[in-house]
Amino acid sequence: MPKTQEPGMPVLAIDLGGTNMRAGIISDKGEVLAREYTLTRADEGLEAVINRLFTAIDHLLSLKAIRQSPISTISIAAAGVIDTRQGIINASPNLPGWTDVPLRRLIEDKFKLKVFLLNDANAAALGEHRFGAGKGANNLIYVTVSTGIGGGIIIDGQLYSGSSGGAGEVGHMTIDINGPKCNCGNVGCLEVLASGTAIAAEAMRRIRGGESSFLVKVVDSKIENITAEKVAMAAEQGDSLAVDVIAKAAGYLGVGIVNLVNIFNPDMVIIGGGVSKIGDRLLNPVRQLVSARAFPLMAQAVHILPARLGDDAGVIGAAVFAFEQSSQ
Repeated sequence: MPKTQEPGMPVLAIDLGGTNMRAGIISDKGEVLAREYTLTRADEGLEAVINRLFTAIDHLLSLKAIRQSPISTISIAAAGVIDTRQGIINASPNLPGWTDVPLRRLIEDKFKLKVFLLNDANAAALGEHRFGAGKGANNLIYVTVSTGIGGGIIIDGQLYSGSSGGAGEVGHMTIDINGPKCNCGNVGCLEVLASGTAIAAEAMRRIRGGESSFLVKVVDSKIENITAEKVAMAAEQGDSLAVDVIAKAAGYLGVGIVNLVNIFNPDMVIIGGGVSKIGDRLLNPVRQLVSARAFPLMAQAVHILPARLGDDAGVIGAAVFAFEQSSQ
């Protein structure tokens, strides 16, 4: 039987994304006491990723720094549609082959510790609300723009998880009913139009279609090596194609956030994830669209801010989830 989390004991938390796997030992004050990082390498398959996950956990559990405060709880924030109550990853567009994976049971069986499982963007929303940019807000929407796009919803200070724990999949709202196919199987999702993957794909498509760009030189003519980060760097240097690609993605993101503002009337929308590091080139068009298209009452109430916790948001939020669930 897994041990019960005791007050004040740290949590081993992991943020399992489509590209990166971040792990840490997190105190009840939101401090990251130790870190572990590796690439997810999701294309290698489910078993390889789970073994990599086990290795990260083993390493953190072995650290001398935690011997004074032994770990009794592991909390996993994972990309995809999560059945939080059953501890199952039902589907994950950015983790190929991850369908109905009982991840909580697998980790509990391996380590004999209490395990929690939740969506990665929900975790980041909790982290930002308790310790980051959203501290003090009653109602906020967190949107992560990275390999994919996810979201977390805080209502009256509490994470809203829906009837089966899957709420917040904002990246899979339909923006263009005639748009490109998304990894989830739908078409025209926000994720396939405005994520980091989408930004890179659009730049590649246009260059292969004959348009000129400084990006070709950046990647030494290996077009397949274009990333959203490289597109952002080219845009900062004034590359017209890169500027236009980011503006287009920001427009789609802005439309999605207009929808969220009109539906939820939040105090804040916090934008995180790797693509958010583009900064005002991404955020200002979003703010302008919300001002122009959302209902004035809602538009005037909302503040659109960058996330504050950076890459730590997911692991901190996963730990927060474990602390709060254990205290109930």
